[in-house]
Amino acid sequence: MLTVFGDIRSGNCLKVKWLLDSLGHDYRWVETDVMAGATRSPDFLARNPAGQVPAVVLDDGRTLAQSNAIIGFFGEGTPWLPTDPWARAKVYEWLFWEQYSHEPYIAVARFQRALLGKPADEIEPRLMERGRAALERMEAALTAAEWLVGDGPTLADLALVAYTRTAPDGGFDLAPFPAIRAWIGRVEAAFGIG
Repeated sequence: MLTVFGDIRSGNCLKVKWLLDSLGHDYRWVETDVMAGATRSPDFLARNPAGQVPAVVLDDGRTLAQSNAIIGFFGEGTPWLPTDPWARAKVYEWLFWEQYSHEPYIAVARFQRALLGKPADEIEPRLMERGRAALERMEAALTAAEWLVGDGPTLADLALVAYTRTAPDGGFDLAPFPAIRAWIGRVEAAFGIG
C-alpha cells in the first residue's frame, strides 16, 4: 500500500495528503514528528537521505520526496495538472516560486511563531518583509484572475494554499489581501480541504 511519511503540522505534508484525498487514493499515513527528530532516525534516512517530510513509498517500494515533486507525480493525468504545455509550465513556475519565494518566509515565520513560540519581536524583519512581498505578488495575480493558472484550480493553487491559509499563525495579516482570502475559500472547496 502507498505509504506517506508526514508531519500533520506541515503545509508541505498537507498538500500531499489533500491531493491524495481529493483523488480518492488509498494510503497509509505515518505521522513523522519532525520536532522529535523522527526524520533523523537511521530507518527514515535509509528511505529519504535528505531527512525531510513528506516522503512517499510507492507500492513497488520506490521512495519519492519533496512535496511538489510528489504532487506533480500524483497529479499526472488529473484535471489538477494541465496537458497544455504552456499552462503546465505556468503551474511549475508557481510550484518553484512557492518553494523559493513563499515557503521560506511564510512557513518559516509560522514555524518560529506557532511551533517554537517565538514572540513577534524575535522574528527577523527580512523574513516578514519577504513574506509580505510574496503575499503582494499573489494578491496581484489573484486580483486579475480567480486561479493562479487558467480557468480552474491546479496544483499551483494547492501548493500555495497550504501555507498561505496559515500565514496569520506567522504574524501575517491577511486582511489587506481580499483576493487571497476569497481564493483560499475557492481552493479549499475545490480540493475538499476542511
